Amino acid sequence: MASPMADSPRPLRERSPPNESPNDAPPSPPRGPRDQERDDEREHEYEHDRGREPDRKRRRDDGDRDVGRRRNGDGDDDGPRDNRDRGDRYRPGPPSGRRERSPALAAAVSRPRPERVEKPERTEEEKQALLKAEYQKLMDMRSGGTYIPPARLRALQAQIQEDTTDEGARLRQKLHWEALKKSITGIINKVNLGNIKALVPELFEENLIRGRGAFCRAMMRAQASSLSFTPIYAALTAIVNSKIPLVGELLAKRVVVQFRKSFRRDDKKVCIAATTFIAHLVNFQVIHENIALQILQLLLHKPTDDSVEIAVGFMKEIGEFLTDMKPMASRVVFDKFRDVLHEGNIDKRVQYAVEVLFQIRKDNFKDHPAIREELDLLEEDDMITHYVELDGDLDVEDTLNIFKFDKDFEKSEQAYIQLKQEILGQASDGEEDDDEEEEESSEDEEEEEQRALEIKDQTNADLVSLRKTIYLTIQSAISPEEAVHKLMKVNLPPGQEPELPSMIVECCSQATTYQKFFGIIGERFSKINRLWNDLFEQQFATTYDTIHRYETNKLRNVARFFGHLFASDAIGWHCMSNIVMTEDATTSSSRIFVKILFQEIAEELGMTKLAERMKDPLLQPSLEGVFPHDEPRNIRFSINYFTSIGMGVLTEEMREFLQNMPKPALPAPPARDSDSESIPPEKEGRLFALGELQQEPFTQSGP
Repeated sequence: MASPMADSPRPLRERSPPNESPNDAPPSPPRGPRDQERDDEREHEYEHDRGREPDRKRRRDDGDRDVGRRRNGDGDDDGPRDNRDRGDRYRPGPPSGRRERSPALAAAVSRPRPERVEKPERTEEEKQALLKAEYQKLMDMRSGGTYIPPARLRALQAQIQEDTTDEGARLRQKLHWEALKKSITGIINKVNLGNIKALVPELFEENLIRGRGAFCRAMMRAQASSLSFTPIYAALTAIVNSKIPLVGELLAKRVVVQFRKSFRRDDKKVCIAATTFIAHLVNFQVIHENIALQILQLLLHKPTDDSVEIAVGFMKEIGEFLTDMKPMASRVVFDKFRDVLHEGNIDKRVQYAVEVLFQIRKDNFKDHPAIREELDLLEEDDMITHYVELDGDLDVEDTLNIFKFDKDFEKSEQAYIQLKQEILGQASDGEEDDDEEEEESSEDEEEEEQRALEIKDQTNADLVSLRKTIYLTIQSAISPEEAVHKLMKVNLPPGQEPELPSMIVECCSQATTYQKFFGIIGERFSKINRLWNDLFEQQFATTYDTIHRYETNKLRNVARFFGHLFASDAIGWHCMSNIVMTEDATTSSSRIFVKILFQEIAEELGMTKLAERMKDPLLQPSLEGVFPHDEPRNIRFSINYFTSIGMGVLTEEMREFLQNMPKPALPAPPARDSDSESIPPEKEGRLFALGELQQEPFTQSGP
């Protein structure tokens, strides 16, 4: 077998002493199994360490092996021993049992290595395509991508900005969308009681119309994670809703839908968060209070421990508002709580919570105000209320939560910039220096002085334009709700608010026949806030005073319009004090107006309810003019009038009063002169009887 050490120099043999020959060495003892195992171990170590261990280590191993062999008596009988003492020249040969290298391994070792082929450099188009693909991959990740070093991210964004293709525009819009979501979420997460005023302008800097889905999502997540901040989030929502009602309406729908889903799934935690948010949105008049009554009815219809507990928490937050706005409904709700408490079918802990609620009510909700003083940032006139039904078909517009390519992106952004400037009152050129501000202030003073000298325009062109805008807005609406929504967006100059009720009445009178469309518009406006309620009550008084100017057809439409407002309690019944039903105080137009007014009320309420309403002790001071009790002449006129229009049931109390009223004494007849014309006694009695007949009121059947 060929040795791998064949090419190495042969080791030098040890010189024999001068007086001793190699043949005189003692014979080596026979080798046993232990020696063979030792040789195998040394062979393995040799193959492992060959070519890698330093020479010093090899010399040490060889010396140890030589010493071991001498100790075992191992020697060379055929000739002189190897010169093992001279380790610097000694290199041991291969052991006798070593295997040869296989041909395949030898061929693989001897095979030349392939030359390294350099890759060609990428072109600029290929580099840009790779950058786009990488950026698109990061943007399409659900988590928003992974961490990218800032320098790398700026390089990617620079490449995207330089691209003018449709794909580049889409990536730029996606980048803008991600930045918009991040900014809106950051502002909502850091809002608190101290910085809400400072963050409102910063929030309007973002495009809330494009990002209204992200706004609602971030608002609901933040509110659910921190219920104690719910009044702050509701106040911020009310401010945004006063300027952009589209955002407030979407949030109201999503919160109501969230409550419905959590109620079906018996998710108590989410249900509490949703009801708390709804309560404060109602307090800030973002949502109408009817939704609160519907939720309470649902929770207390089949009371359980969880439903009663949720209803108690909901009533704590909204109790003060309902007590002020809906006192009758509030009493009904507390009566239901009392029934639940007396039945005793709920847990003791929940019963104690109901008792605490009654104590809070007794204290007039002093620890649970509807709106805290620090959060009362909106005027009541600026609040916009949305009507959301609990069982209605609500579109939450989930597609607004994700990115969507906009072909008219630049136009949309410019439109929002103009809206933002109107909201914040900013100029397009930004802020100016102090010197320029002083110059502008001086110029403004000069302009004001010049305006004082200008001739006032007596043509009322602005008023005509405003009335035209209101008219076209009403006519372009399909439904009353749409008309109210559009009319709320009309920019009314200060002091011109009464023009809106006046134009609604005017549009109603111009119709060929009465349309309930206008009555519902007036009802919705009257129930928005106290301002519009007062304006419509003033409009009723103004209309009744000038009713003689209306034609018969217009008069009928206007009377039915106000009849609907009275029947729906949109305006107070104290407005009836403007009507004085006497022969001297009425005209033919006013009598027709009152007749159609009461007929419309009776048609909507029913004659029974109308009669009960007329007997209400609280309304008697306001009805003294309609049903007088001063003079018999006026009483008879009112009785005859209402009997002739088919409403004699309303005059029963006046008939009793007239019968029990003492009759005045007749004056003494004057002395007759001798030359005066004499009247026969029979004719005199006949005329007197005719006078008594004329003083009697009409019967129920007619005059």
